Amino acid sequence: MPAISFDGALAVPGPSIADGLCRAGWYVQEQFIPAELSRQLAVECEQSMLSGKMKSAGLGSGHAPLLQPDIRGDHIAWLEAGRSTACDSYLKHMEALRQSLNGELFLGLEEYESHFAVYAPGAFYRAHLDRFRDDDKRTVSVVLYLNDDWLPEHGGALRLHPQDGGHVDIAPVVGRMAMFLSGEMLHEVLPTARQRLSIAGWLRRRA
Repeated sequence: MPAISFDGALAVPGPSIADGLCRAGWYVQEQFIPAELSRQLAVECEQSMLSGKMKSAGLGSGHAPLLQPDIRGDHIAWLEAGRSTACDSYLKHMEALRQSLNGELFLGLEEYESHFAVYAPGAFYRAHLDRFRDDDKRTVSVVLYLNDDWLPEHGGALRLHPQDGGHVDIAPVVGRMAMFLSGEMLHEVLPTARQRLSIAGWLRRRA
């Protein structure tokens, strides 16, 4: 596969989400949620960072993930139902997506977990898989971007490494949703030149 770049101006036509995941292992959709909801979530994400409610993200599962800033440099705050009206609305969208994917692909997706993620200028996340060695519940990774006026020179792309070679770069443009198979798609976040906001989440199957 040659390198593919999704810049800030791209509108993505093509197959359904289920078709994209089956054929390529990844999918991109523009304006996954209404623009006003994206704006509200961006404000809440920034406020969480400014108020000190976000924590440095670590590696691994469990209650005490290992902090390794040379591998991962984002700060996170987990989303829970009841946190805010905007978060509850977003979680309803994700519940509809979960039901849709179960109906089309019979994945046995049972729940969704997610967090705000903020990358400060210079931060990155080296290539990795989203499924833990000791926990294979994460099945589909979903990232929603919350960044207005993102330009190519700002960097911070999500780079996917499909198994058939090449790579796919997805710019973190507001309203854009990227999805991929958690246990199969090697991916990374390239260094960002400005603050980068997103919601990272995982649709999880039964044990």
